[in-house]
Amino acid sequence: MNENNDTILLEYMVLKNDFKSAGEASSNVKKVLNQLGIDSKIVRRVAIATYEAEMNIVIHSYGGKIIVSISSNEIDVTAHDTGPGIKDIGLAMQEGFSTASNQVRELGFGAGMGIPNMKRCADVFNIVSQEQKETIVSMKYKLTI
Repeated sequence: MNENNDTILLEYMVLKNDFKSAGEASSNVKKVLNQLGIDSKIVRRVAIATYEAEMNIVIHSYGGKIIVSISSNEIDVTAHDTGPGIKDIGLAMQEGFSTASNQVRELGFGAGMGIPNMKRCADVFNIVSQEQKETIVSMKYKLTI
C-alpha cells in the first residue's frame, strides 16, 4: 500500500484459474475500507464489485491486476486483464449470459452476473475491451465528507 498526497493505492495481481486465492483482493479491500471508517453501504458495494471483477479475471482472462485508489472524496477500482478480451460487450452485460466453462460452473461460478453486478454497484462504470485484446473495467464510488 502506498500513500501519496492523501491517496491510498492498493494493487493486487490476479492469476488465471487461481481459485485458491480468488477473493483475497476484494476481501483485503473491504478490510482496508472498514479500517478507514468508510460507510458500510459503500464498502459493501465496492467489495461486491471488486470480487466480481477479480473472479472475471480468474475465470475468463490470462491474468491481470486490480488497482484501488482511495481518496477523501472517491474510491476508484480498476480491473485490468491481459486478454483475451470480450467479443461482445453488450451481450456480456446481459444478466445470465456467460462464457464460463462447464468446469467453472461446477465450481459454482459463471452464472453470468459478474459484469451486471459490477455496473449495478458502481456510481460510475466503464468497460473497454476488444476480442484478442485486454479488458479494462473502471468503477468509481463517490464518498460524502
